[in-house]
Amino acid sequence: MTVTDEVCARARPAALDRAAAEVVAALADDLDGGFAVLYEAYRGAVFSTALRLCGRWAEAEDLSAEAFLRAYRALGGYGAGRIAELRPRAWLLAILTNVWRNSLRSAARRPAAGPIEDAPDPPDPGEGVEDAAARRETGRELAALLAELPETQRAAVVLRHVTDLPVAEVAAVLGLPEGTVKSHVSRGLARLRALRAAHDPEERGGGR
Repeated sequence: MTVTDEVCARARPAALDRAAAEVVAALADDLDGGFAVLYEAYRGAVFSTALRLCGRWAEAEDLSAEAFLRAYRALGGYGAGRIAELRPRAWLLAILTNVWRNSLRSAARRPAAGPIEDAPDPPDPGEGVEDAAARRETGRELAALLAELPETQRAAVVLRHVTDLPVAEVAAVLGLPEGTVKSHVSRGLARLRALRAAHDPEERGGGR
């Protein structure tokens, strides 16, 4: 890691802490105005996580909307002390994860969802056509492989390596000990590597 990388790595948590502090302060001042600040700060992380958990764009939109709705309703019952102690990102992603798990429980009672191929990564307005095409293919592949992981491993891998949460925050989101989270992440990544090798003849044969 270069000096620049180390500085950036130290700066990211500080920036996240500032964002959380701003959200908490806004919520303490006014629920509706603060909720708008919370939504703008975390809507990208919530949607990206939802997309990788479920693998389908439309379903990710529904999961995200439901998570924010539940968050707003919950905040209405929070006192000043509880809002002051809130860790907004982990709290929102815990709500999202619960919404997603509930959707899995009731999936058998709903019409079949669209194919995994409907789940490219969220667009980046600044990227070129070639980069967008490559990212879309990578997104399809990742979504398909993640869909084959057990529920808890999928959640742990997505939160750790897609949403880029530290292990302690993943543990808070999933309500699990950090050691258990590390185990789920490790096994999930090993499973993903095995699945990718099984789907890729070059990797299975050791490359060209």
